[in-house]
Amino acid sequence: MKKLRRSLTAVALLPAAALVLSACSGDGAAGGSSEEPGGVTTLKVATIGLTSDGSLLAGMEQGFFEEEGLQIETSIVANPPAGLAAVQGGQVDVAYAPSIPILNALSQGVPITVIAAADGYPEDGVPAAEAENVDDTGLYASSSSGVTSVADLEGKTIAIPARKAQLEVVIAGELEKAGIDPATGVNWVVLDFTSAVAGLQNGTVDAAGLVSPFTTEAAEAGNELIASPSVGFFESGATGLWTAGTDTVEKKSDAIAAFQRAVVKSNAYATEHPEEVIQAGLDYTDSELSIDDVKTPIWPSEVLPEDLERPNEKMVQLGFLPTPVDLDGVILPIG
Repeated sequence: MKKLRRSLTAVALLPAAALVLSACSGDGAAGGSSEEPGGVTTLKVATIGLTSDGSLLAGMEQGFFEEEGLQIETSIVANPPAGLAAVQGGQVDVAYAPSIPILNALSQGVPITVIAAADGYPEDGVPAAEAENVDDTGLYASSSSGVTSVADLEGKTIAIPARKAQLEVVIAGELEKAGIDPATGVNWVVLDFTSAVAGLQNGTVDAAGLVSPFTTEAAEAGNELIASPSVGFFESGATGLWTAGTDTVEKKSDAIAAFQRAVVKSNAYATEHPEEVIQAGLDYTDSELSIDDVKTPIWPSEVLPEDLERPNEKMVQLGFLPTPVDLDGVILPIG
């Protein structure tokens, strides 16, 4: 089966003013949770429109959240930093974000708590030969560049969608492994994904960091995949995470604990019924992709300390963080 998996939005940390909410279920109104008659609590949950959101959606359909006394209202935000701004400001109760934007936010003093795993990679890691099959990101070299490996990128131009954001961080990890200084050894240029694919074709860039389905476009045009950077950086475990504002965790502890338990059930269901869950995610985002076009996500049961410790240490090593983020108490045990 040809698989492309979810598409990650790689973005820099934006101020709270960048918050954009688009309701996709329920009434979508801004604001935190509320308790309905009969003891049902409504939680507002912000996603960024990934295929892996299907776990949450299928869990809602299967009644896992209702069993925990919750009603979930979802909305799609423009990017992970917007979701983090929303949970910090109390516009939503829970938001999805990858670990790198979370670490960036924590380094700036944003009071964020990680409450559950959303998606990631197998706990025992991914063999190098299989990385392409599970990584929805790719570092592609232009067919006209003469580049056939990461080591050939010294002095070359690499297109990324934003500076100091997720794709630059994970690609920097690959450059460092190849003995290239990410800060001085390559020329970074900011291009949206459509322009980056075009740049590969016309030779204005030597390489580009892409996410699916743009990875497929690049490959079909004859460009060469030279690294699967996200698997190389994260290695294993939960990488996409459900977060809540620290204040929300303290004031709505019972509802957050109920959400955690429902997510564990939902992720277990998703693991057992991947095609059903992938379709739910595709429908949610009005995607034109089919199930056969999507790499099957991994839905971890929990967030382990090393899932944040590993990228924390690597971001310091690569110069994206001045010092390690204090992770004490950041991960909330499942209630």
